[in-house]
Amino acid sequence: MAAGVEGEAERVAALLREITGEGGFAFVASAEKAAAGAGDLRAAEAAREMAWEQLHSGPWSEVGAAWRDAYALACLHVARLRAGGDRPAALKALDMGLIMGGNLLRADLEAALARISVEPCGGREEGAVAVDEEDRRWREGLDRNRDIDDALKILPAKSLSSKKVERRSHISLEEFICNYFLRESPVIISGAIDHWPARTKWKDIKYLKKIAGDRTVPVEVGKHYVCSEWKQELITFSQFLERMWSTGCPSNLTYLAQHPLFEQIKELSEDLMVPDYCYAGGGELQSLNAWFGPHGTVTPLHHDPHHNILAQVLGRKYIRLYPASISEDLYPHTETMLSNTSQVDLDNMNLKEFPRAENLEFMDCILEEGDLLYIPPKWWHYVRSLSTSFSVSFWWRAAVQPSGGS
Repeated sequence: MAAGVEGEAERVAALLREITGEGGFAFVASAEKAAAGAGDLRAAEAAREMAWEQLHSGPWSEVGAAWRDAYALACLHVARLRAGGDRPAALKALDMGLIMGGNLLRADLEAALARISVEPCGGREEGAVAVDEEDRRWREGLDRNRDIDDALKILPAKSLSSKKVERRSHISLEEFICNYFLRESPVIISGAIDHWPARTKWKDIKYLKKIAGDRTVPVEVGKHYVCSEWKQELITFSQFLERMWSTGCPSNLTYLAQHPLFEQIKELSEDLMVPDYCYAGGGELQSLNAWFGPHGTVTPLHHDPHHNILAQVLGRKYIRLYPASISEDLYPHTETMLSNTSQVDLDNMNLKEFPRAENLEFMDCILEEGDLLYIPPKWWHYVRSLSTSFSVSFWWRAAVQPSGGS
């Protein structure tokens, strides 16, 4: 324990020297005051605010690593001084440190979260009627649009009328590599994640609230990220669940999208495993992200740079795929930030502006609960949730590159 404390002290001292070298004298003074003796909450809050301003002083890619670590340090001080009397505020400070902070003090943030998580919450108990109503709405959300005719009413034109994504049952890694990975061909694999604890545990909303309810998470609000009214917010997981019942207005649609939730909330990571298929080609996992939201969430037509296994843990999704070979006919945005995203809105196609997109061949599918979908690199895909949905994406980079073709 002493060695660990000494190691932390050395890391913090080195960080403060670096921040001093960058002119952050006021931050260092506040951080040292927050850490001294019984601590000073006002100084800790001031340090956190100063670091927060530095994080927002320019493009995120240009924010120095030291200031991200400084923000994490300030969050640790705030959490320590809040933990005794304001548990939610302490949890939020630590989550913000994980989400926005650097890696230097990540282990310290996680250790502090573990200590707070085992302490009695002391929160209010929800009444049985409220719990039953929430459970009813949750199950209704998971059961939406099971009828194909109902689903077709909300899907893009020509959906489920073209080539279907091939569906296989729990194939071997060797067969996956030979028939799909090396050929860069999408495939649905069923029966491969039935053993995951998440397949049963996450169906219980009370379990999700117990594990993650008080934790702060980043969410997207709006139809999708290309829309002008789209924005991002930080709310608690319980607040996010409450918003899922109010999906009438697209501008208020709330989606926990492409977030490394399982790095942030370790208990949830214990409910799933990396599929063996992600080791194809000497694979090295790049990211593991959560995609959780109500019916109606949309990820517009885009492509990603890595191999992708999308695991459908809860609910159902419609997915449409176009090969990389027809990229130019999908009119990618010219802006660098959106160059992997098509200008074609499949839900409201403008054929006068994008005529080449009208008769392009595609393949599509409905991804059912318990399915895996392999999406090769650079394949364009559009995704729409047909019900309340919880998916997990596994991106990996292969040492051996497929040759492509069929």
